[in-house]
Amino acid sequence: MPSQQAQISDLPSITTYLTGHNSSGKAIVEANRPANWTVYDNKEMAFNVAYTTSQFPPNLNDNTDIKTYDKVLSSGKLGLVNPNGTVCRTVDFAPGFECMMHRTQSLDYGIVIQGDIELVLDSGERQKMGPGDIAVQRATMHSWKNPSTDKWARMTFVLQDCEMLLVGGEVMKEDHGRGTEGLPMSGNDA
Repeated sequence: MPSQQAQISDLPSITTYLTGHNSSGKAIVEANRPANWTVYDNKEMAFNVAYTTSQFPPNLNDNTDIKTYDKVLSSGKLGLVNPNGTVCRTVDFAPGFECMMHRTQSLDYGIVIQGDIELVLDSGERQKMGPGDIAVQRATMHSWKNPSTDKWARMTFVLQDCEMLLVGGEVMKEDHGRGTEGLPMSGNDA
């Protein structure tokens, strides 16, 4: 079962800044929220959900999107993907750690922020990525490995729901793999 706790890596802390407007229409920072980490796989991987939307396009009027985000997050039912929406998540990977082989039914942008990462595909293909590199993950079965023996690595992901993917007549369903017990299924592949 995952647990909420303080950051486990030695990487810089994260704060999410939510902008909005004051009564005269000028841009302001409405809120700043420190990271809230969920730890998995014997403290070798941690998630921080910076933001999520639940419809496309999002409704920003009267802070509807912020209220919905707070409700989704507090429900404890957010999977890797938010059906009909997006999820912006930062993931820290311990030295030498390779996360579970998994698939989401989503189109994801995975950006390496710090350290090196290997994208590992179920075909056996591996792609080394460094800071600033971006993987466009298109509902494939994959994992991420931190090849360093002594340094944490960090990626930020933006996941967006997608149409059901069929390959050879087979639905490519969500599959969390090992180590994510307690993480709800997204429910967008039915």
